[in-house]
Amino acid sequence: MKSGLTYRRILLKLSGEALAGAAGGSSTLDPAVCGKIAREIASARRMGVEAGIVIGGGNILRGASAKGLPRVAADAMGMLATVINSLALACFLEKAGCPAKVLTAVRIDRTGEYYTPEKALAYLGKGTVVIIAGGTGSPFFTTDTAAALRCAEIGAQALLKATKVDGIYDCDPVKNRNAKRFDRITHAEALARDLRVMDATAFSFCRENRIPIIVFKLSENNSLLKCIKGKKVGTLVTTGGKS
Repeated sequence: MKSGLTYRRILLKLSGEALAGAAGGSSTLDPAVCGKIAREIASARRMGVEAGIVIGGGNILRGASAKGLPRVAADAMGMLATVINSLALACFLEKAGCPAKVLTAVRIDRTGEYYTPEKALAYLGKGTVVIIAGGTGSPFFTTDTAAALRCAEIGAQALLKATKVDGIYDCDPVKNRNAKRFDRITHAEALARDLRVMDATAFSFCRENRIPIIVFKLSENNSLLKCIKGKKVGTLVTTGGKS
């Protein structure tokens, strides 16, 4: 393991909204924000980190929010949205001097290679950042669950979930300024409290497979690098210990 690194292989979960930046609904992708994210990932790679990435599609279309459509069709559209975001981030990573490859859980010729764990591991071993698109490839599952699944499949040491807030709170900090932030919490407690920073399926999967989760604020400078060095950033979710 490289000196100074707590996590040498990670799975980074990004929301689609994160790529839109402060512009939100007025812009699908913010080049400045995408470039900043790509540069930070590239810095982590130069330190010796092997990174898999799963991106949501909420800046384009969130399957569950496609009203009036059958859930299976809506989720398929959401999975395609994640492919668009993945291709965009791959371009920004390459621009930052970081080799990147898009693998997809849905077969889309000439867009990305079909995902298998073995293929992802082969690219990671070559120092290539692997962006895994298309969710789980099946409807009714969120990209949080896809991130947890891919984390286990590639043997990542932690799932890093980048959000707009600086960790997990006992209630919505936007609506309640007295909300309490957890520095550390267990998967079981997060499920018992119904803390919805991730869906219950993802929390349960990580608990069963003993995958630690770090929930941190993406916009803070060098937050990703601090995470992989094991510094105190955001909220750490583990299988044991007190919150």
